[in-house]
Amino acid sequence: MGTFRSLLIVFIGISISLPIAWISLAKVLLLLSVLVYISVNYISVKKVFRLSDTWTSKVTLAALVLFSISLAWTESTYSVALLTLVKHAKLIEIFLLLMLVRTIRDAKIGILALMVGQSFLLISSWLLLFGVPIPWTTDPQGKYVVFSSYLDQSVMFASMAAVAWHLRNEKLWPKWLPTLLSVAALANVFFLLEGRTGHVVGVVVLSLIVMWSVPKRYRIIAIALTSIILSVTLYIGSIHFKNRLAGVVTESQQYAQKTDIQTSAGWRLNAWHRSLQAIAEKPFFGHGVGSWALTVKRIEGEKGVSVFGDGNSSNPHQEYLLWGVELGVIGLLLFLLLLFSIAKDALQYSEAIQRAIFSVVAVLAVASLFNSAVYDDLIGDYFCITLGLLMAYGIQTRVAATKGLD
Repeated sequence: MGTFRSLLIVFIGISISLPIAWISLAKVLLLLSVLVYISVNYISVKKVFRLSDTWTSKVTLAALVLFSISLAWTESTYSVALLTLVKHAKLIEIFLLLMLVRTIRDAKIGILALMVGQSFLLISSWLLLFGVPIPWTTDPQGKYVVFSSYLDQSVMFASMAAVAWHLRNEKLWPKWLPTLLSVAALANVFFLLEGRTGHVVGVVVLSLIVMWSVPKRYRIIAIALTSIILSVTLYIGSIHFKNRLAGVVTESQQYAQKTDIQTSAGWRLNAWHRSLQAIAEKPFFGHGVGSWALTVKRIEGEKGVSVFGDGNSSNPHQEYLLWGVELGVIGLLLFLLLLFSIAKDALQYSEAIQRAIFSVVAVLAVASLFNSAVYDDLIGDYFCITLGLLMAYGIQTRVAATKGLD
């Protein structure tokens, strides 16, 4: 069973670097395999980890229960509501991994598999820059993108850089490798990819790295100055960063002056405005799971379909507001509590793992301001699996230390 578990963990770590069609299929197979494995080995698994051992597990379970209960009052059809519930339920991947990973060897295998998959994407992206044909690309959205979109890839690379850097002194890889990966990943984000969210979270990752490298009394100043200096430097030195930042300003002005929702920023601002109106209608328990698109179309009026598209599978490109519309203020607070719980649990682990988790949580928190970073496929799975593996690594490292193991 140990071999099966190791192969399953490797598959989990690599799967999030595969094309979206593979991830959709792999996710179903993965969850079924993990549930069967845990059921068969429940007694031994229970000795290693219980849901009550982490705040993250409790909050995640509470969120999924509340989303499920909201089926009772959802304004959407049950087919759409159930599909939305399944997309939210990817959060279960975090604590399934905590139950599956039983040794520090399992945890290291998972982290390495994750980084191998991301390194494959990174190398492929750089090869595209030099005109090397990559036969495994599948309908990418943007230049130098391998499988998905420049948004997903840039956010993943930024958090990958943080994980590699903060775990550079762990006994996982040659000491020179994580530094190389971090530099290559952030350079890719800032100078090759076009994602505005990627640029922002890249600045966040670098600012945190600098902050943790100075004495505590200087950290607030360090993170503020680093953010400003990096932003100015990138504005001058990166044409992508400059153009995308200028685009946000222009599109936001157009929305303010003419309510122009044809641009990316204009559409987002309008969607956020309608989301706030929807929350104001039902501030306590929301409109129910899967109800976002239906609700904002109603509020938008006769242009609802032309603005938000046919069907009810759209989202506000903002995780906080998505939870707020579906579950009300309670949902919004629950998502904030989820981020806080992950960070709180990380305090139990070693400093290196703490900082890796804090960085990924920071990237998730910022990315969720501009996208539905947990709800969306691929990027949501990336965050859940990455955080699950890092937390499992932290737990098993602590267990190994108490037993005097390596």
